[in-house]
Amino acid sequence: SLEMDVHKIFTKKRVIFLLAFFALVLIGKNINFSAVVGADSQFFTLFQFFGPTAGAFLGPIFGIIAVVFAQLADFLIVGKEFNIINFIRFLPMLLAVYYFGTKKKAWGVIIPLLCMFLFIIHPIGNQVWFFSLYWLIPVLGKILPKKIPGKLFFRSFGATFTAHAVGSVLWIYTVPMPAEAWLGLIPIVAYERFLFGVGIAGSFVLFTTALDYVVKKWKVSDKVLFLDRRYTLMRLLGLKKADSN
Repeated sequence: SLEMDVHKIFTKKRVIFLLAFFALVLIGKNINFSAVVGADSQFFTLFQFFGPTAGAFLGPIFGIIAVVFAQLADFLIVGKEFNIINFIRFLPMLLAVYYFGTKKKAWGVIIPLLCMFLFIIHPIGNQVWFFSLYWLIPVLGKILPKKIPGKLFFRSFGATFTAHAVGSVLWIYTVPMPAEAWLGLIPIVAYERFLFGVGIAGSFVLFTTALDYVVKKWKVSDKVLFLDRRYTLMRLLGLKKADSN
């Protein structure tokens, strides 16, 4: 029955983890990191440093659900106006969550390549077409072999640049900004996205380590929470034999 299916999907432990991420997102979104160039009173926040990891632990769909509800709650609690600028900042993270959480390669490649195409055919984007070369990073993050060194970093940078690609395309089609401004953004993007990428990788390791302890303590099913235990601190430091799950 539908009721039984709902109970299977929204188990008590899964709801607890959803609420935990929900709380983290609410906190993170209200700690500003840097101003968004070209927008008054708009900021990148601590949320950018860990948001995509929800897709890895909860699965891409539940990760997106957690982030959607948290973002909506943030709008209601803070009393933000739901305008086009705020919508632009809403969608990129959802696709970053999906990118980080999914094992499917296709969309991780299609989305950034589509963004490159849409950016380059825009009259302003065409003048600074090389700006979109950043978005080859998510493509590499999906097509490179899993066993290469630093795969987590490629995955993390892929997620943050997926958000950047989607956000930039939405921005160029909705917010007037000259080519010179996009040109000036190139070094700023490198700095910010490097920090976001490292932050995503670091938070993923810290969350994996903490949740590994919680899972064992509560005996939580792997169907509720997805953990890649190769990325616990103990295993990364060589203090415990690595395994794939």
